[in-house]
Amino acid sequence: MSYTVLARKYRPQKFSEVIGQEHVTRTLQNAIEQGRTAHGYIFSGHRGIGKTTVARILAAALNCRSQSHPVPEPCGVCESCLEIRAGNAVDVIEIDAATNRGIDEIRELREAARYRPARDRFKIYILDEAHQITDAAFNALLKTLEEPPDHIVFMLATTQPEDIPQTIRSRCQHFSFRAVKFDDIVGQLRDLVTREKIEADDDALALLAEAGDGSMRDALSILDQAIASSTGRITAESVRNLVGAAPAHILEDVMQAVSRSASEEVLRQVDHLISEGHSPVHFARQLVRFLRNATVAKIAGKDTSLLQISSEERERVARVAELFGEEDLARHFQIMLRTHGELGYKQEQRFHLELGLLKMAHAQRLLPIEQLLSDVAAFSPAASTGTPRNVARPSLVGGGVGGGISDVRRTEAAPAARPSFVSPFAADSARKGTPRQEFADEAPSAGPRVVAATSATQSVIMGSAAPANIHEVAPQPQAATETTETIRNEPQRVAPEPQVSTADPMDRLQSAVLQALSDGNQRILVSMLEAGEWSTQGNEVVIKVAESQTVIDMSVSPEARRLAIASASGVLGRAMKLKIVPGATGVAPDGNGHKSNGAATASGPKIGGRGRAEQDPIVQRMREKFGAEIRTVIDYRDKK
Repeated sequence: MSYTVLARKYRPQKFSEVIGQEHVTRTLQNAIEQGRTAHGYIFSGHRGIGKTTVARILAAALNCRSQSHPVPEPCGVCESCLEIRAGNAVDVIEIDAATNRGIDEIRELREAARYRPARDRFKIYILDEAHQITDAAFNALLKTLEEPPDHIVFMLATTQPEDIPQTIRSRCQHFSFRAVKFDDIVGQLRDLVTREKIEADDDALALLAEAGDGSMRDALSILDQAIASSTGRITAESVRNLVGAAPAHILEDVMQAVSRSASEEVLRQVDHLISEGHSPVHFARQLVRFLRNATVAKIAGKDTSLLQISSEERERVARVAELFGEEDLARHFQIMLRTHGELGYKQEQRFHLELGLLKMAHAQRLLPIEQLLSDVAAFSPAASTGTPRNVARPSLVGGGVGGGISDVRRTEAAPAARPSFVSPFAADSARKGTPRQEFADEAPSAGPRVVAATSATQSVIMGSAAPANIHEVAPQPQAATETTETIRNEPQRVAPEPQVSTADPMDRLQSAVLQALSDGNQRILVSMLEAGEWSTQGNEVVIKVAESQTVIDMSVSPEARRLAIASASGVLGRAMKLKIVPGATGVAPDGNGHKSNGAATASGPKIGGRGRAEQDPIVQRMREKFGAEIRTVIDYRDKK
């Protein structure tokens, strides 16, 4: 007698034996008890979770001959139940829709449906993989499915219900099957190995359940292989070798190397796995699952029900979760998901796996932009009480980036009005060696303040170990001195003390923006904005110019807007927006540096197209700077 695989040998024959689909079985049993059975059903869900099995049990319950009417639970001993179980019942026809998917097969089914069942109460058609049926065949079945004879019941099983036309779905009762829970699969496997009198470790059963991926049939198929390959007892190691999984400790070792940014060790681990014949795709899939579990353990704890793994695996992911922050784990999870997706179609799979792991190792050296900006802003001296004290600064060493400033001592002779602020734009200017003035957000009694920094600020931002010296000069009633130094045994480098600027804030703003645009080779825009009317409205720098909106849109490129916003934000010490609008009086500097009206007044003589062009501010500036000449003037207003 031939061997019967476990998936067939222990196939459920009653609703009570179905695992993980209580919401389906309970509804069907209630419908039978109440006499509310439908003429069409759609069973959809993951592979190997009991769709066809439930269809057979429902067919047996409808045709069971233990009573004169359908029963909620088939008896399993009458002729109808035995024939349905064996698959040779005359009135229960199972059709493989993947091969019988054409319109001709459906026409034959429709013709046969007109005849009454040979013996049982109902003639039942079970169409497996129903989504494979063609649209024309579904259309041929549509009328029969909508108004079938009283003795016909259709059951459609599919893994892709979205491929079934809506016209068919609307005529059937749709039951969505769920993936079987991890604990339910483990319990069923333990029960089956007990019946088969086979010894198996709990970790081995957990690995089998995890390999089943929510499918009871897949888990039983792997269990059959494990029984055949074992020598008396099923162990976790034998199951790992069977499914091609990497040893459990390898995943933890790889993540520990990633936490240390040990790139060489990561590559050695990959080389060891490849040399033993492990698949890069399978290992990447394992690492994706491991990182997901570590992320969940970090967020919800290792004992959460969200983790469908063994107790040993829980301890392992908990140890890895302690090495990383939640954001780091999410970043590594994303990197490995992308790597696993790429391995499916890349040629050199090993190289892409190594690249993904190296990205994870290097990601440990990255600093969040928020932390970087806050660390830069932290170099601004804090308010003091007028007595010398030590101020601890957060180190920039975090995440593997090079050393920064770990401790800063400040000595003040006069109290500050309030905590100072150094914007990231001012820090960037200091890095380039250009003093940046800050006057926004200052207390009226404090006066203007100048913040200067040595070029060593660049080293701090980039993660170097070189210290930076930032000094603040503020006019006070009494003399004030302030020094910033590191506790490192290096010579102190003190920047020259700048002079306090007394220029008007709006002039400084205009000068800084125009200088930034000029450095960015935006000379035409500079000529336009020089003659504009500048003002600030909340967080917006508003510039009114004499040109039309069309000319503004053509002159202001995204790069120019970025330069202007960065410069204005750095001067004002807060994030600003730029708004350039038409509506200025049209005043522009003439050749002698004076301002003259660029348009004719209402009472003056009418000026032609060439005259208006000569008086245009942009044209005047181009003539002054580049010696441009007016060759041709096309004035559409003259044509009108």
